Amino acid sequence: MQWTRDDRPRRITLISTGGTIASRWQGTGYAADASGDDVLATSALPEGVVVEVVDLFNVNSSRMTSVRQLTLLHAVHAALADPGVDGVVVTHGTDTLEESAFFLDLHHSDPRPVVFTGAQRPLGTGDGDGPGNVYDALQVAASVRDLGVLVVFDGRVHAARGTVKTQTLAADAFADPSESVLGKVGFGSVHIRRSPDRPTPLPLPKATATASADATEELPRVDVVMHHSDGDPLFLNTSVAAGAGGVVLVGTGAGNATPEISAAVGAAVADGILVALSTRVPAGPIAELYTGGGAVDLVAAGAVPAGTLRAGQARMAVLATLLADVSAERRPALLHSLLNGPVRPEPALAASGARSSSAS
Repeated sequence: MQWTRDDRPRRITLISTGGTIASRWQGTGYAADASGDDVLATSALPEGVVVEVVDLFNVNSSRMTSVRQLTLLHAVHAALADPGVDGVVVTHGTDTLEESAFFLDLHHSDPRPVVFTGAQRPLGTGDGDGPGNVYDALQVAASVRDLGVLVVFDGRVHAARGTVKTQTLAADAFADPSESVLGKVGFGSVHIRRSPDRPTPLPLPKATATASADATEELPRVDVVMHHSDGDPLFLNTSVAAGAGGVVLVGTGAGNATPEISAAVGAAVADGILVALSTRVPAGPIAELYTGGGAVDLVAAGAVPAGTLRAGQARMAVLATLLADVSAERRPALLHSLLNGPVRPEPALAASGARSSSAS
């Protein structure tokens, strides 16, 4: 699909949250301190686009919290409550952008787009990528509809679902290792190659009272535990003891661990704790291939396979499930739908007797 805009002026709300795109030198390193207006001032505006800036907060994205992400979700919905707004752009640090974008996508039912962007190089540098990314994000937000939440970076348009940071420093920072790019932007037009697969959006959860770093309002604790050589149930059990409502187990291979960890998963699930199963491998789905503590046993113990989602986004799906107004009995089924999205045909691997997460 080739997306071009008509001549009607477009109103875009830009919500600034900090990150490298808003960072300046602090004497020993870079930190976010620039306003949304400062960020916007570095970029040209697409013709016919009018931008209104909201400074929500200003943090390095490694300091992102669930409270702030929930506050951002409500800020986006507040912006879209104005029928005259055509889209929203969120400037965000790259470290946790994939988590925030996916969390918003799980709750986004409006046809108008929400577009995340940021930068790999700080504000005001001669080779800064922020201005171009902001321009592209505004152009996409002014052009497309019915695509959910998007990530626009380095001339590429990505679906929020499955898109992760794949480069620590390079300008082309984001990709979905298991799926093709959604589209591209440049030369005054937006070209979309496919529509993203998205589960039915969730209702908006209750807002938090504050987005400050020292907020005392408690949200469900969701931890991430990684398996490795010599891995044992210690950290999974520690998360349970600390009061976690959910845990993401990052397995090896197609989602494997040990019999001891499988037993710990079973005990956690029996106590009402949600366990999602992801993998440390960059691409490909979870697949129930191996016993002996592998995905076969982990899923049988109650772990919910995460499909092709990796740990950060799987964690947001667990959090969204815990925040949803559903009974404890319905939570595993809801989590499965959020992790795996619409049901797809079984992959070729399933024909040989193996089951993928989309069919489990």
